[in-house]
Amino acid sequence: MAENEVENVAGESKGDKFKRLASKRVVNAIQKIELLTNLAGPGYESTPEEVTKILTALQASVDKVKAAFSKQKIDKTVFKL
Repeated sequence: MAENEVENVAGESKGDKFKRLASKRVVNAIQKIELLTNLAGPGYESTPEEVTKILTALQASVDKVKAAFSKQKIDKTVFKL
């Protein structure tokens, strides 16, 4: 758990804890994903194959989140260009 998430509000329900942590984590994940758009700029060069690998890895991670919420088996993702 991240340092800023260690705080546990006394008497906080599991639902409230979920909402508090999910709000922070989703915002952070979106910000990190949006940073990838910078790689599409003129300061970088990539092949279509590299872009496909990135997008496939991102989709696999989203699929794992979906599976976790539906209680399906989750495999560990390894990403390397």
